[in-house]
Amino acid sequence: MHRLLLPVAALLLVAACGTTTGTPAAAPAVSNPHTGHSPGSAPPPAPLRDGERFVDLALPQPYTPQAPNGGTDDYRCFLVDPGLSATSYLTGSRFLPQNAAIVHHAIFYRLDPKQATEAAEADARTPGEGWTCFGDAGVQGQTAWVAHWAPGAGETLMPAGYGFSMPPGSKLVMQVHYNLLETGTAGQTDRSGIQLRVAGGTSSLKGLTTDLFPAPIELPCAPGESGPLCDRDAAIADVGSRFGADAGQQEGQLIQGCSGGKVRPGDTQHCDQPIQKPGTIYMAAGHMHLLGRAIKIELNPGKPGAQTILDVPQYNFDNQALVPLPKPIAVKPGDTVRVTCTHDAKLRKLLPQLQKLPPRYVVWGEGTSDEMCLGILVAAPA
Repeated sequence: MHRLLLPVAALLLVAACGTTTGTPAAAPAVSNPHTGHSPGSAPPPAPLRDGERFVDLALPQPYTPQAPNGGTDDYRCFLVDPGLSATSYLTGSRFLPQNAAIVHHAIFYRLDPKQATEAAEADARTPGEGWTCFGDAGVQGQTAWVAHWAPGAGETLMPAGYGFSMPPGSKLVMQVHYNLLETGTAGQTDRSGIQLRVAGGTSSLKGLTTDLFPAPIELPCAPGESGPLCDRDAAIADVGSRFGADAGQQEGQLIQGCSGGKVRPGDTQHCDQPIQKPGTIYMAAGHMHLLGRAIKIELNPGKPGAQTILDVPQYNFDNQALVPLPKPIAVKPGDTVRVTCTHDAKLRKLLPQLQKLPPRYVVWGEGTSDEMCLGILVAAPA
C-alpha cells in the first residue's frame, strides 16, 4: 500500500475519521441530525494480549483553545513521549477526550529523532501548551499516522500479530482539533490523554501503515440560499484566510488529481487512486463532517472481482470508528481505490452548530463548518 499519490499527501485530515463497516449506524432523525458529540464515559479497555502493556499519556497542563483568524476551529499539536527505550509496536489505543464538548478529533503521528527535535523547538517558542498545526503534525518531512480518535470511537485494537513500528526513542505528536462552534465553548479547557497498547520488539509483529484516500467536495449552496460565500472562489478564499494558503489550495489540488482539473458541482463526488505496492487491508474508516450523508470505499469498481471495502449509506458523525474488515482484502499494483461521498447542504438549516453561519459553497477545509471526504485504510505491506 502507498500513501496518497496526489499532491495533497500532506492533507492528513485532517479532521477526524472513521465510521463503522458491517451494519451502519442509523441515520439521525431529520428533525435533529448530527446534534454534536455524545460525551459519556469511555468503556474499559480489552484485556491485554501476550506481550502487551499499557502506556498512559496526558497533557501536563490544561489547554484553552483559541480559534485564530476569526474562525471557530483550533488545531493544536502537543509533543508526547511514550518513553520507549527499545523497539516496540503500537498495537492499540484508547483516546480519552477530557472535554468532549470541544474535541472534534485527535490524530497521533510518530516522529523520527530530527522531527522530535523540531517539534520540541516549536513547542518551546509557542506560548502555552503545544503549537498551532492545521492539517498535519507541524514538522517537516513525512510522519507516520499511528492512532486517531473521532466521536463514537472507543478502544482501537490492531489485528493480532500486527502493529505500528515504534523505534527506540520514538515520540508522538498529538494533534487535537478543537471545535468552538457551540455556544458556551469559548474559554473552556481540555486536558485529554491516551492509553497506548504497546508490545515489545521481541513479539515478532508485522508492521502496519495508515493510507489516506481523499476526494474533493464541490457542494453548492442549497436552493433558496444566497450570500457572498455561495460564490465558489469566495468560499475557497475564505478557507485560505482561516487556515492558511496551503489549506486554500487543497480543493484545487484534489480537483486536479481526481478529475483532471474539471469542477463538477454536486452533492456526490468521488476520486480514483492507484495502488502501487502490494499489501493487505485489515481496517477501514471514512470521514466527513456535519453535512455528510453517505460514504463508500471500493476496490476496482466496475471491473471483474470488484469489492466494497466500506459502505455507509447513512453516515452519522457521532458514530465514527476504525474497525476491522470482515475479511482482509489483498491489493496489488494496478488496483484502484475509489472513495465516494455524498453531502447535503440542506442539513445546514437543521444543525444547531451551523444554523447561525452564513450559507457557503462548501469545499475541502479544516473547519467543522467546512467538509471532507476521506477514506482511511490500515494495511500491512507485503
